[in-house]
Amino acid sequence: MTDRELDAAGVTDPALRQSYTRCRTLNARHGKTYFLATRLLPPARRPAVHALYGFARWADDIVDTLDGTTTAAERADRLTRLQHELESGLRTGDSAEPVVRALADTARRYAIDHRHFTDFMAAMRADLDITGYATYADLRTYTYGSAEVIGLQMLPVLGTVVPREEAAPHAAALGVAFQLTNFLRDVGEDLDRGRVYLPADLLAAHGVDRRLLRWSRDTGRPDRRITAALREFEQLTRGIYREAEPGLAMLAPVSRPCIRTAFVLYGGILDAVAADGYRSVQRRAVVPRRRRAVVALDGLVRVGTARLRHRSAGVPPVSGVPAETSPSTRRVA
Repeated sequence: MTDRELDAAGVTDPALRQSYTRCRTLNARHGKTYFLATRLLPPARRPAVHALYGFARWADDIVDTLDGTTTAAERADRLTRLQHELESGLRTGDSAEPVVRALADTARRYAIDHRHFTDFMAAMRADLDITGYATYADLRTYTYGSAEVIGLQMLPVLGTVVPREEAAPHAAALGVAFQLTNFLRDVGEDLDRGRVYLPADLLAAHGVDRRLLRWSRDTGRPDRRITAALREFEQLTRGIYREAEPGLAMLAPVSRPCIRTAFVLYGGILDAVAADGYRSVQRRAVVPRRRRAVVALDGLVRVGTARLRHRSAGVPPVSGVPAETSPSTRRVA
């Protein structure tokens, strides 16, 4: 976390600054696409986004570790301890755990509904026991807690130019679109963790089951039935992006370039999977660096345009941003 960002956000306590810095490190190390997009936010809002991402990443790492040294019981115990630390941190506004301390501070500053964190932890706990989903409806029950609530947590930080409840369904859909994109990209890696997130009925419609996926992963050989199933899941995911897209214009102008960039970059992962022949059982598809650079440059142009408009003409009232960081009361650096 740069001093400039923390100063802009009004974070002065040394321990709290270190906590936010820890979250920023997690974001930069593990969420390269997300971190790149976050750089397009006004500095005052970046620490909160890093805190939300850092906590989610920490919890996710507990349940997704592949080091072979941590048992299921140990993961469950670690998740329980994190749950208790979270509850205490949200109640008191502080924690001995740096990531929870930053999250609790962000939740207080932006009045984020604590239920979103509770629902997220419930989804993480499901990952300890549930290894597959029979139907898409079953999967969406999981993604409510693992993805929709992430979009809802973010909304107060980003701010909106419409009532927040109007933008909320689109923010939730975007969270799901991002996660379904990750599921499609990471089929093989999730299989190594013993999980298949693609719905069993969708796979079965193309003659695919877990055994076939395992064979393809182990041999490195593609199968036309798997390709057809992954192509259908890709089209389903693109439909969720279409549900989310109207919400971009509902965000505060200075936040739009960040989320639009993430929208384009994550959509580019779908393009990369398709261009790779839907080989995500065998390997992870990657968006070319050139493409990432072009999208980031476009985002920077949009940032400059938004800030110029803000400074010269003002902006509509923004819903959900604390007074100390609202564009209407604080000059955006």
